[in-house]
Amino acid sequence: MTYYGLFALQHRGQESAGIVTANGSGSSFKRHVSMGLVSQAFKDVDFDKIAGTRAIGHVRYSTTGSSVITNAQPLMVDCVRGQIAIGHNGNLVNAAHLRRELEQRGSIFQTTVDSEIILHLLAQPSEGSNVLSALRRIHGAFSLVMMTENEIIGVRDPHGFRPLSLGRLDNGGYVLTSETCALDLVDAKFVRDIEPGEVVIINDEGIRSEFPFNDSREAFCVFEYVYFARPDSIVNGVNVAKVRTEMGRQLALETRVEADIVVPVPDSGIYAALGFAEELGIRYEQAFVRNHYIGRTFLQPSQLIRDFNVRVKLNLIRELIEGKRVVVVDDSIVRGTTALARVKHLRDAGAKEVHVRVSCPPHKHACHYGIDFPDPKKLIANQYTNAQIAGYLGADSVGYLSIDGMVKATGRALNKFCLACFNKDYPVEIPDGAGKEVMSGSRHSLIPDPDPQAELFGKLK
Repeated sequence: MTYYGLFALQHRGQESAGIVTANGSGSSFKRHVSMGLVSQAFKDVDFDKIAGTRAIGHVRYSTTGSSVITNAQPLMVDCVRGQIAIGHNGNLVNAAHLRRELEQRGSIFQTTVDSEIILHLLAQPSEGSNVLSALRRIHGAFSLVMMTENEIIGVRDPHGFRPLSLGRLDNGGYVLTSETCALDLVDAKFVRDIEPGEVVIINDEGIRSEFPFNDSREAFCVFEYVYFARPDSIVNGVNVAKVRTEMGRQLALETRVEADIVVPVPDSGIYAALGFAEELGIRYEQAFVRNHYIGRTFLQPSQLIRDFNVRVKLNLIRELIEGKRVVVVDDSIVRGTTALARVKHLRDAGAKEVHVRVSCPPHKHACHYGIDFPDPKKLIANQYTNAQIAGYLGADSVGYLSIDGMVKATGRALNKFCLACFNKDYPVEIPDGAGKEVMSGSRHSLIPDPDPQAELFGKLK
């Protein structure tokens, strides 16, 4: 069941996958992790050998720690408290400080991921017998699933940056998941979202909740609606596809343009393009044909792989494009690599005009809470104006959705979201050096990744 649940969440991470199982109280945990997609990671696994009554699973998209097998999750440890396994979604902003402190006290780390810090805190006898005291020491974004010898524990940070939902099976068992689409696949009934700051403990006696954290303002990552979540998921009580369609409508109202057709960049731009086309009464055409055997280019661990995947991911139906004024709608432009290739492709297919429309505001600032754009200098909107970006992309115009328009599409209040990557308003204070002075082997290192756009950006300046 956990294996199938990970299939439903594959869009959230494509670098590695893993499952840890337990079969009754006191039994030894069994762990299987491997690099690659879920179908690859469990290709030769004998599930009878890792069968159990409880399990946690994880698909990884690395933001701290390099993309190697030692960093694959769930992580597992056998300590004075017994066996503990953990899967983590998010980023800890005080990771470097905590790691130094733990190492000075004798902790030996096996990985370069911030998630291992949580295991070490849980394993420290000095933290007391209560897991909650260890959780109070971590700051930042963290939705967690943990397994002890007797319990399954779900944790959501007090700001609620990342989603976490509770479901129930017909046999009375419980499911914790990042998105509700996984509940649908395993025939579990959605019960409710885990609240920001809530710790849910599930054992043989049932389920109970604790709220160990200080009250904090809610700061849900709006990029979950824009890009990360699957369109069939329900997030904060609202269907993601419905929100994206409304974002497209708002985008059309704010950035009107005369055109012959509206073309989405699949898959995450589809619903915004539908809303855009409907609002302006322009014909909608799915002119890009996606190769579904290529993953999400934004989630790839290196620029070289991103560039390759951009070229092979989509192909055009030329007959729909030639001689037309085209609006191409995408969910976001982060580094600009993908958008540049899309516009060139449309021009090569004979488009008369190409107008780029983006269903979120310009990304201008680093994210320290679990999305991989830590270096503002690599964010194209941080360096250039809309007109300059249009010139770089070879587009006739570029238009972004406003922050107010984006939030309006969700139906929620502005103060319920983290918008730091757009407006630099960080809900959790970022220590000096965060994003640079993380752990050894982290992609947030002082040595920048090779940037094939650097020469183009230099010329643009």
